[in-house]
Amino acid sequence: MSRRIFIGDVHGHYEALMMLLDAIAPGAKDQVYFVGDLIDRGPQSAQVIDFVMNSSYQSILGNHEQMLLEVMGQENIPEYIRQSWLYSGGHATLKSYGTPGIARKHLDWIRHLPTHLDLGDVWLVHAGVDPQLPISEQTSEHFCWIRDEFHCMPQPYFEDKLIITGHTITFTIPGVMPGKLAMGAGWLDIDTGAYHRQSGWLTGVDFDQQTIYQVNTRKHHSRTLSWDEGITKVNPTKILPKIMGLKPRPFRAT
Repeated sequence: MSRRIFIGDVHGHYEALMMLLDAIAPGAKDQVYFVGDLIDRGPQSAQVIDFVMNSSYQSILGNHEQMLLEVMGQENIPEYIRQSWLYSGGHATLKSYGTPGIARKHLDWIRHLPTHLDLGDVWLVHAGVDPQLPISEQTSEHFCWIRDEFHCMPQPYFEDKLIITGHTITFTIPGVMPGKLAMGAGWLDIDTGAYHRQSGWLTGVDFDQQTIYQVNTRKHHSRTLSWDEGITKVNPTKILPKIMGLKPRPFRAT
């Protein structure tokens, strides 16, 4: 029986990704999906892109890939856009490529990544969706950048699909400990902060067998958790006070 495996934000941690895939051991019939943010912050973004691009696995667009395309895909971009990407981990990505810089074939591959995938009972997107808008009216800004407005939904956006995301490190959500996944109304966040000093966990989820695989990028060890052990259910009322009374704001944040 084939498995569907979802991998959280890798952020340039190639060695941890290899350890994680060794632990998961996907077979030829298994389907592996990445939630975006393959690059930035970690030391080996070039290797991560090259590996995923040349595999049978699929990835969607993350906000860090979107920032990269804005910087590398346009002429005469404002300096603040370039600096924003560099500050958000772009320096590490450039270093991983060295001279002569980011490979054109890698940029072309990233440029064609989808913003979301509909897998039937799973809807894969990097950041989430705007609960106030139909899918047809949402843009890559919503799909790659939204946070609190999505996480505090009191009801699922889809009646028959679970939305799986990365983007927001789970322990930044009230009530979630480092390394734990976060589940809300119709969504599951699997970004456990591979690059972050307070966590370091890179997560892979075997959705069909409800098994969670994790590798720690700082301590270089792995663990396997059951669904119940690894997931914290989020109370949306704990998030709502953070955004109540605030003026509408851009989704973008580093």
